[in-house]
Amino acid sequence: MSRVHFRLHGNEVLGPVPVGGAVGMEGASWVLVRRARESRLLRCRRRSSKYLPPFPLLLLLFLHLQASPSKNSSVKVTESGSLIFHNFTEEMSGIYTCSLSYKRTAEELEKTLQLKYVVYAYSNPSFSYQFSVRYHSAPCGSIYNVSFEKKMLQILRKLVDDLSCEMKLLKSECHHVKMQRAGLQNELFFTFSVIPIENGTEEVDECTDSSCDPVERLDKAKSLIERFFIQQVEVLEERLEPLPEIYYIEGTLKTVWITHCNPGYGMNALVHPKCPDCCVICSPGSFNPRSGTHCLQCNISMVYGARKC
Repeated sequence: MSRVHFRLHGNEVLGPVPVGGAVGMEGASWVLVRRARESRLLRCRRRSSKYLPPFPLLLLLFLHLQASPSKNSSVKVTESGSLIFHNFTEEMSGIYTCSLSYKRTAEELEKTLQLKYVVYAYSNPSFSYQFSVRYHSAPCGSIYNVSFEKKMLQILRKLVDDLSCEMKLLKSECHHVKMQRAGLQNELFFTFSVIPIENGTEEVDECTDSSCDPVERLDKAKSLIERFFIQQVEVLEERLEPLPEIYYIEGTLKTVWITHCNPGYGMNALVHPKCPDCCVICSPGSFNPRSGTHCLQCNISMVYGARKC
């Protein structure tokens, strides 16, 4: 069964540890945890009349004494001191309280110790390259422009297909552009993105070579696309005949690296300084409706992972 666990030691949280790959939802195979001031959800409790060590050591040992929930529970505290979530889902994010009642001696009054933590679902961000390019074209609305667009997209998709990347056309527009010496001319404006396709393997160990790295595959796709446009310039320079009606305008290719978080997630280095590049689930009071990188403020949002306000 897929699970994620982490260990709580007193006032310190030892960073998130992945177990068994993805848990609960796509792309969110981790949890973040930090101290909190409020109490919610989980209360672990066990009474003990045995003599316990002094307070500092008690902090290191208290989770060993917690009674585990029932077998059907999705949250479990193990004897070794790990808090385990089975099939972790977004709505399990929240504030957790661990409570310990103890006595140093049999004659002492019972004391209670509470530590509170916030657990956040989070995922690694996804990446893409966004390209923009311009072509001198036939008159806007011409069937030749439509045919050219289909052919160009077909070539680009074939270039990146072997790298398990997907090319998506984002915008295609034709405009009349006023040139300083040549007057008005027709130009095609294309914007497209290239994103890595997920491997689809369930076990991380099944995919360990460089061909599995989405960033490396993206960089290779970028190089192939840039070479494709460079070759068009080289062909035009060697051409003795007049320029064709549709041709690439040298120097117009622009490339931008884009970082994405899934809807309901965002990055915030101030709130989560130990994981500034993580896509962390939006806390109550915030939301992210699309694949951006930040959670937006929404005072009426009362849930974790809100996608609308």
